[in-house]
Amino acid sequence: MDATMKVALLSFLMHFWSSAECSNPHPLDPLTPSEINLVQTIVQKAYPTSNTTNHNLIFNYVGLDEPDKLEILSWQSSNPKTKPKPSSPPPRRAFVIGRFQKQSHEIIVDLSKKSIVSTKVYQGNGYPPLTLGEIEVATQLPLSYEPFKKSLSKRGLNVSEVQCVDFTFGWFGEAETRRIVKIKCHYRNGTANFYARPVEGVEMLVDFDDMKIVGYNDRYVVPLPKAEGTEYRASKLKPPSAPKLKQDDGPGFTIDDHTVRRVKNKGDGGDDEGYGGEVVDGYDSRAGPIISLASYYDLQKKKHRPVLYKGFISELFVPYQDPTEEWYDKTFFDSGEYGLGHGEITRFSQQSSLQPFTDCPSNASFIDAYYASSDGTPVKIPNAFCIFQKYAGGIMWRHTETAIPNQMITESRLEETLVVRTVSTLANYDYITDWEFKRSGSIKSVVGLTGILALKAANYTNTDEIKKDIYGTLVADNTIGVNHDHFFTYYLDLDVDGVDNSFVKSNLETVRVKDGSIPRKSYWRVVSETAKTEGDARIKLGLKPSELVVVNPNKRTKQGNKIGYRLLPGPMAQPLSLSDDFPQIRGAFTNYDVWVSPYNKSEKWVAGSYVDRSRGDDTLAVWSERDRKIENKDIVLWYTMGFHHIPCQEDFPVMPTLSGGFELRPTNFFESNPVLKTT
Repeated sequence: MDATMKVALLSFLMHFWSSAECSNPHPLDPLTPSEINLVQTIVQKAYPTSNTTNHNLIFNYVGLDEPDKLEILSWQSSNPKTKPKPSSPPPRRAFVIGRFQKQSHEIIVDLSKKSIVSTKVYQGNGYPPLTLGEIEVATQLPLSYEPFKKSLSKRGLNVSEVQCVDFTFGWFGEAETRRIVKIKCHYRNGTANFYARPVEGVEMLVDFDDMKIVGYNDRYVVPLPKAEGTEYRASKLKPPSAPKLKQDDGPGFTIDDHTVRRVKNKGDGGDDEGYGGEVVDGYDSRAGPIISLASYYDLQKKKHRPVLYKGFISELFVPYQDPTEEWYDKTFFDSGEYGLGHGEITRFSQQSSLQPFTDCPSNASFIDAYYASSDGTPVKIPNAFCIFQKYAGGIMWRHTETAIPNQMITESRLEETLVVRTVSTLANYDYITDWEFKRSGSIKSVVGLTGILALKAANYTNTDEIKKDIYGTLVADNTIGVNHDHFFTYYLDLDVDGVDNSFVKSNLETVRVKDGSIPRKSYWRVVSETAKTEGDARIKLGLKPSELVVVNPNKRTKQGNKIGYRLLPGPMAQPLSLSDDFPQIRGAFTNYDVWVSPYNKSEKWVAGSYVDRSRGDDTLAVWSERDRKIENKDIVLWYTMGFHHIPCQEDFPVMPTLSGGFELRPTNFFESNPVLKTT
């Protein structure tokens, strides 16, 4: 690889928070441990504890209160690295949602002034995310609850082997709601895979504000699934085992403080002038990883060009398709109800520590992250991120030419991708999230689903015994894997070569050839339409062939084409629930695969700010009813990628990873192939 080629490569400057603190954090860096401690001290002083322990302050959410976008971009443009005295960054502030005396309080803390600058009591529907501390307490309540102990005795079960988990309860038209969560329990005895052994027919309701059981039901008894065949730990499995995979050695990049840079291969010459682009990678307890300020270095134009101001999973909607008494309410909003970025201190929602050599290859580097616990204390997640270069045998581009006399030309280039990976564990499921950055300018997000199915106990051991709908698949004796969906809705604030963009739908239309002298009867053509308002931009994919492009209408290539990035969709799974079904009212943002809205700092969470027991009155579907103008504006693309999951026996006892992803691909962004000269 020569020096000319290297300057065309993509390099990423990634700002993370590890165990070390940075004295001058980037304005979009997540809160540091010392900042979280400061927030805890300031807020607890304003909301003192009382004798009623259950009504003391709970920190449901603590995150960066981001500066306005224009403030960030103004600071960035006036703050070149060559400037002797860079301008001061925007002030650092924290946003807190705290539950105090049965009310949700919104608190903004100025970290430099060390004071609260605003407070507000939320008066709308819904509640903030559940905290891990609350979950830990609630899931222990059944173990000392006498009616539950009697139910266990009736089934011949020992309370010491019981493992309980919590499930958000949703909303089904009630005029008034309490902060209620359902508790169901499983039996461990003989396996670590307790999800495979549900104690079916028994459930409890817990009031999370008063932290007490307020409802109990034991409706029926079915056989407890066996522990045999449910184990997944390598140390407990009997031989033979598959051989261990060998991985490439040696990192292809370096990390300096919060910066990740590509390094040259041995034998490469040249300097680093113009080498790369950059992206700020943040972290949030609700969203997990957040990609910000992604740009590419254009070798021909000799400058960095912005692409993605911010990208993250805004919501993960998982409705189960069993309408029975014990299962109808299992319609989870995993981001808004639990959070995709909590740490692994309890049994439920957690950002997992990644395991070297298994979760990530041997050439990976690892970064820690932090979030605030329910009492406001900073919690460290070791190895929350891994960063590595992927060489998977892909071909970046190639061509073989044999038409030239006496010559055989073959040119091929190996694909190499920089990957940022996290894993979020939501009870039984593990979600692997990769953000992939390719040399060609493409940005991909890939999600892998693995872990353990949500399982229901039943009387059946063979499908011949089944005479009615079981709402899933019999995957083992007395064990049903319940049908369900996974809808990943992404927030993608694209700033393609600038803030003001437009959304273009290029439909492919069939045309009949009218010239009778031509034997061809038809062809297809591209008919482009620029969306003027939000209503124009709503799209259900698959209805007709089209290309979806975010363009900068103010800039063109030398050939006159509008500079853009197109969305190459991933798996399509539009909702099958009726529009008046209560879970779908709350999840109406999945009614379309694609939405476009004007940028609004307050419109960040597609299912609303308060999702637990929400009523669907604060979602993208509601905001979009204003039908605001979006042409040549600062716009946000919302994209939902989904899976309809019909379980099968291969998914049991632990599910092999099922992956899907989408790509943001440059479209007339560069003047020509940006990786032509790679070797």
